[in-house]
Formats: sequence, C-alpha cells, structure tokens
Amino acid sequence: MIISHKYRCIFIKTAKTAGSSIEVFLSKAGGSEDVVTNLSPEEDGHEPRNFKGFFNPIPELIAGRGESWKKTVENFRTQARYWSHLPARLVRERVGRKIWESYYKFCVERNPWDKSLSHYHMVNTLRGGGLELDAYLNKGKFCWNTDIYLDWDDTTCLVDRVLRYEQLDEELGEVCEKLGIPYSGSLRERSKANFRPDRRSYCEMFSPSQAEKIRQDFAKEIALHGYTFDK
Repeated sequence: MIISHKYRCIFIKTAKTAGSSIEVFLSKAGGSEDVVTNLSPEEDGHEPRNFKGFFNPIPELIAGRGESWKKTVENFRTQARYWSHLPARLVRERVGRKIWESYYKFCVERNPWDKSLSHYHMVNTLRGGGLELDAYLNKGKFCWNTDIYLDWDDTTCLVDRVLRYEQLDEELGEVCEKLGIPYSGSLRERSKANFRPDRRSYCEMFSPSQAEKIRQDFAKEIALHGYTFDK
C-alpha cells in the first residue's frame, strides 16, 4: 500500500489485481515523505520507506470491538505500522482521520473467475506444480478482497473509487489525471506475471460446476461490482 503525501492519495492494495505493479509505479512518482510498503520479492525501481513506527492502537481496537486484536498488538510491538495488504479500515485509524478524510483513496478489483485462475497459477507455481484445479477450488482458500476495502460493518466501501482490473490502464489514467501524477497511459511492466504460463481465458479453463463454485464463493464481490462469468 502507499500513502502519498506528495499527491494526497492513498492506494489500498488488494490481491491479484496488479497491486505490486501500481506500487512500483507510485513509488517512483512519489516523494521522500510518502509511505511505501515492502514488496516480496522486491523489484527494481521500488523504494520502500516510512512504513515502520509506533501508532495508537486504541482507535482500531475500539472500532473493531476486539476483532484481530492480536494482530494489532503484534503490529504495535514490532512497529509494523503499515504493511502490504493492510485493510483500509486499519489504514484509516493509523494514518489519522484528518489525512484519511482529505486524501483520495482508491484500490483495484478484478473479475473473480479471472482472479481465481490467476491465484491458482501462482499457488501451483510456488508449490512446484502438480496442483489440480479441482484440488485448488476444493481448498477454498481464495483471494477475497472485500475485507480489504470494506469497513467493519462489511458493507460500507471505504475508498473513493474501485478501479476495474479489466480497464486498468484507462481507469488508472483517470485517477492519475485527477491527482496530477504523470502517467504514460499504461503500466510498463506487470509484476508477478510469470506465475501464469497458460494464458487461456478462464472461460476455457473452468467447467460449469467450477464456474458455479466461484459464483457462490464470491457472491459478495459479484453483487458489489456486477461481474458476470463472461465479462
């Protein structure tokens, strides 16, 4: 994630949505006082900075009514104030309401079928191959992103705009124009793209029953953003 004081914006990083590529781009464009969290693995041109430090844990402990309190306490103890996929509701408390309310917040979401296929390829590659698609789906360990950009009530969206991965270059360009960030019109490199050697569409890869499982498990994201299997 990135908090850019130079451009008065906050980028909330979701999973499997070109978040690392956007981080590299914003890291290069940002100022020395910006908050830029680590990447794993690190990439050329990405400069992590200002993400460590103590913070007041009380507001998020109160707001969350004890939810994830162990994580909050551990973050405070280790001075891990900001980290890569930190949920927006915690960013809000750690950066302070004044900055949160005055800065432009955005994130990216992706068609859940395409996102799940991308995640499957990543998991399969990291474990050395041999993972069948059915086995991945049956585990049910998916890339749900709503928890990253919704509030504690699980319904209120905390960012000003959710960009669509499918129109990322165009929509990121609109955000950059609004914020005054120089942008060439496309992200020059896509990070972590090497995890997916098979470039066939999810429409070709998923059987009807597999597609239905994704539909059921991602019902919230589908309802929020109107995704369909063929779009």
